[in-house]
Amino acid sequence: MKKSVLNTIQKYLEGDFPLEKPKDLSFGHYATPVAFSLAKIHRKSPMIIADELAQKFLEEDIFAKVDALKGYLNFKLSDAFLDQKATEAILNEKEFAKGQKSGSILLEYVSANPTGPLHIGHARGAVFGDTLYKIGKHLGYDITAEYYVNDAGNQIRLLGLSIYLAGRDKFTNHDVQWPDEFYRGEYIYDLACEAKNSFDAQIFEDEKNIDILSNWGKDKMLELIRENLADANITFDTFVSEKELFTKWDETFEKLKTQNGVYEKEKKVWLRSSEKGDEKDRVIVREDGRPTYLAGDIIYHNEKFERGYDHYINIWGADHHGYIARVKAAIEYLGYDAQKLEVILSQMVALLKGGEPYKMSKRAGNFILMSDVVEEVGAEALRFIFLTKKSDTHLEFDVDMLKTEDSSNPIYYIQYAHARINQIFEKSGKDPHQVIQTKLEALDEDSQNLLFSALLLPEVLEDSFESRQLQKLADYLKSLAALYHQFYNKHKIVGTQNEDKLLKLSAMVAVTLRTGLRLMGIEAKYKM
Repeated sequence: MKKSVLNTIQKYLEGDFPLEKPKDLSFGHYATPVAFSLAKIHRKSPMIIADELAQKFLEEDIFAKVDALKGYLNFKLSDAFLDQKATEAILNEKEFAKGQKSGSILLEYVSANPTGPLHIGHARGAVFGDTLYKIGKHLGYDITAEYYVNDAGNQIRLLGLSIYLAGRDKFTNHDVQWPDEFYRGEYIYDLACEAKNSFDAQIFEDEKNIDILSNWGKDKMLELIRENLADANITFDTFVSEKELFTKWDETFEKLKTQNGVYEKEKKVWLRSSEKGDEKDRVIVREDGRPTYLAGDIIYHNEKFERGYDHYINIWGADHHGYIARVKAAIEYLGYDAQKLEVILSQMVALLKGGEPYKMSKRAGNFILMSDVVEEVGAEALRFIFLTKKSDTHLEFDVDMLKTEDSSNPIYYIQYAHARINQIFEKSGKDPHQVIQTKLEALDEDSQNLLFSALLLPEVLEDSFESRQLQKLADYLKSLAALYHQFYNKHKIVGTQNEDKLLKLSAMVAVTLRTGLRLMGIEAKYKM
């Protein structure tokens, strides 16, 4: 709707101008202070300019009322215009709130090491990334969701060693000398049992088999990670292997050398990242010739930029904040525009249960499993609560709250509004298409405000995506659900003179709730 209003005003005005939404809808649906800008150009009072413009805008069918108030212009949309938008949305629900954005985006998120199950911290970035992906697609962007599999380096060898030692401990008579660093948790013993069934217990007799167990264990963990993600309604377009990308290390390193981006010191190879805004230079090749973790990221980002996307988004854990400058420095030395890379940080989550800290998983060792929380509260409740705050702020919630069936549980409150609308239609014996021709005209203030609010989803989606603040969508759906509950409690619908009109209004609210929830990876409920 905002776009329609902007286009209409643009017929009379050149250039950009702000369009605001008054907090009090009694003033109007939209407002603009454009007369103040024009006053400087035309050397006239902004109040006179606003009065003149108000008369012009009133000629447009889109507006029912245009008021000039102390230099501001307030626009009230016409019932006919709102009705037209509602009719289009109900008849073409799949197209509702879709955008026509252009541009390609490579969105990388989760990318957890395939050395263990996903924990609750991974889940937050996964939910945020998947929702950003869904909204971006809906708005028209050519967007790809990618998982970078860290399957090279010492952590994979350590996984194989941990499985090997767990197998020796469980299935042989050898004394096990546990190293200072290894993966703990019952899942390692579970993997050892699976390895015994797949290879026989003899695999735990020779250290040469650690490499076999490393690759086998990595594949098993990646399979489990995919299952964890699927259980939370999260899928990816592509998975990229760090190990496979390392075949491009030599050519990537040559590009860095050509741009004078590296130098040797103390038998190590350093990236000149301090010259590109990093606090110091970084080692990318160790004394023994092995590339560091940063080297893997450099290869990956070189490969990313070779693919020629317009924009790149990485969602990283907050502990990777210091990594941003060094990766962007490498991108510049590789000959690319580092401004095309955007990094969104995802803070950790504090979970409570009954007011007490949520217990760590025995299976995983010292963290809370994503799968445990999904099993307890459901994927949809988990997804919603993760989207109620900005990704870079701390999030704390009590899982017991997500089980309550009242307004204190936001997802329940929204789902109940949708189910309530379905029940109203069942009670009336009608469906939305039977009332679609009813004109939403001569609406009272409550009805018009509810209709206007339900039609704001396109604006909310665009604002949520472009600002990367997906909590705006969650807040909007909560607000719309509350508005509908209030409307329902105040207005009788079935059996009244305005039944068809109020049913159509309710249908519009349901379309908005369904669409918004779907883009959050949540299926709307028809019965509660």
